[in-house]
Amino acid sequence: MDPLGAPSQFVDVQTLASWDEPAGSGDGDVVDSRLEDDSFSNQQWSFPSPFPHREDINRKIVLFKGDIALLNCTAVVNTTNETLTDKNPVSDSIHRHAGPELGEELLKMKGCRTGEAKMTEGFNLAARHIIHTVGPKYKAKYRTAAESSLYSCYRSVMQIAKEQAMASVGFCVVSTAKRGYPLQDATHIALRTVRRFLETHGESIEMVVFAVTAAEEAVYRKLMPLYYPRSEAEEQASLPLIPADIGNSEGEPVVPERQIRIAEKPGTLEDSDEDSLDSDLGLVGTHAFARMEGDVDKQRRLILQGQMSEAALQKQHQRNYNRWLGRARAEDLSDIAALKALYQTGVDMCGRTVMVVVGRNIPVTLIDMEKALLYFIHVMDHITVKEYVIVYFHTLTAEHNHLDSDFLKKLYDVVDAKFKRNLKAFYFVHPTFRSKVSTWFFTTFSVSGMKDKVHHLESLQHLFTCIQPEQIDIPPFVLEYDARVNSHNAQSLGVRNQ
Repeated sequence: MDPLGAPSQFVDVQTLASWDEPAGSGDGDVVDSRLEDDSFSNQQWSFPSPFPHREDINRKIVLFKGDIALLNCTAVVNTTNETLTDKNPVSDSIHRHAGPELGEELLKMKGCRTGEAKMTEGFNLAARHIIHTVGPKYKAKYRTAAESSLYSCYRSVMQIAKEQAMASVGFCVVSTAKRGYPLQDATHIALRTVRRFLETHGESIEMVVFAVTAAEEAVYRKLMPLYYPRSEAEEQASLPLIPADIGNSEGEPVVPERQIRIAEKPGTLEDSDEDSLDSDLGLVGTHAFARMEGDVDKQRRLILQGQMSEAALQKQHQRNYNRWLGRARAEDLSDIAALKALYQTGVDMCGRTVMVVVGRNIPVTLIDMEKALLYFIHVMDHITVKEYVIVYFHTLTAEHNHLDSDFLKKLYDVVDAKFKRNLKAFYFVHPTFRSKVSTWFFTTFSVSGMKDKVHHLESLQHLFTCIQPEQIDIPPFVLEYDARVNSHNAQSLGVRNQ
């Protein structure tokens, strides 16, 4: 027994090698034979990888061949059935090491649905928690449903890890052989779902361990370079091996037959005209904004001239946005993410997601603002499918932190309609007189539909009438500023009232 009382066979995850070693440096790496073909790996592809080389993400990934029940991490994952009583090698080992209290606790939980996850304490394990998830039974006839359920398993576990501020989580291979899920297909879903989650929500998660058996290890080593390339060369070599279906921005499987296409006047030639226009846009301008956005003025002029319907413009705008989104998924935006200027926190009094923007963390004059726009789209795309609010801390910003109106107008024009429709409030905290005037001009003359959503808040106390303090992560300098300024204001008010 060690000083903490944990049996010596437990494995400290901090001692395990991470995946960020250069390609080929790991012992016993099993890779696709095409990755070792010089003529193939030296090919430079003209399109970007949807899973670019990211050292910051690779440092968080560990591939461990061994018993998941022995991992000393914040939580380990147990793959089980709907009644939480499955008998499989992973579950059996976890129950054996955790002790009988685990079985007693699971009986109280009254089961778990396929694709969902529930958490218990770890009992006698080295891990503090166990996250139990129910993988799907696989039948080729219902493959789409199985893919969506398996994605939901991994996503649900990662969401619990984030909500519970877990530093590390150990994954077994969810959906056992008993449930018939093809290992290679399941591995694709596991790797891409975790990758997408870490890209957008992984700030607090320090390590994800994939615990595998000897048979599973070969498949994982073969596929991991596709989603976690360890160099730009490996990224290029892996690119043609990535499956055509990589899901949406969260890694969720996309079901084409569920994407309903609505035409304003079925049977007209409008679609073919738009396709012609779409191809012509590639010739407009050489700047990235022109390449991605198209000639907006030309499109509006066509509307006024009756040559292009509003529905056609909306469809064209959606295409333009999808181009931006595709590029946002493909580019390495880690330098923008490191600024911590945009992040998700809790929910407001109405249960809506709260997004935070920290003005002082945006060095406008020092960063590539086009990449900042891409990062905004990348982070916000899945948030904006439902109602949300934004809290903007203008606290202690300087001239080099101020976003100019041209950039804001460009952002407003580029983003999808759901961004505007589902934004229910924009809380502007610690505004200055100048910022109030600028905001009024911008919301009055540049954009429509925003003016009534903007609320200027002089103090955090005003913010807390809309969002409970425990539901929002506030930078320390904002707290200090608010305490200092509002304490001074209260004292001044007291002096005037004497």
